[in-house]
Amino acid sequence: MKKVITLFVLIFTVSFAAQAQDKATKKIALEQTPGEFTQKQLTVDAGTYVFEINNNNVGHKVGFVLVKKGQDISNPENHIKTAYVTAAVENNTTGSSNPTTLEAGEYVYFCPLNPTATDNTLIVK
Repeated sequence: MKKVITLFVLIFTVSFAAQAQDKATKKIALEQTPGEFTQKQLTVDAGTYVFEINNNNVGHKVGFVLVKKGQDISNPENHIKTAYVTAAVENNTTGSSNPTTLEAGEYVYFCPLNPTATDNTLIVK
C-alpha cells in the first residue's frame, strides 16, 4: 500500500509541476505568407514563450529564426536556438518552438526558407 501511495504522490507531483510550467509558458503566434510575416512588430513582457509559426499557403516548408537586435543574423551562433521550430513547418500547417526565455530588449525574426524581411521586430519589456 505504501508503494501505491508513493507512486500516486510522485505522479501527482510531476503532473502538477507540468501544469505549473504550462501556465508560465505563453505563446507568440506568427503567420507566414509568401515572402513575409503578417506581423511586422510585436511587444511582449519578459518571460518564457513558445513560438507558434503558421505556414499560410507559402507553398513550401517554412522556419523561424530569432536573433538579438544588433547581432549578425547570418551567423548561426547568434541565433536563439530554442526559438527554432522543432521541425520545418509544412504548407498550411502550424509548427512550434521549444520554450524560449526572453529578457528585456529587442530582437529580430525572419524565415530562412521563405525569404522574409529581416527587420521584423520583437520588443520585450
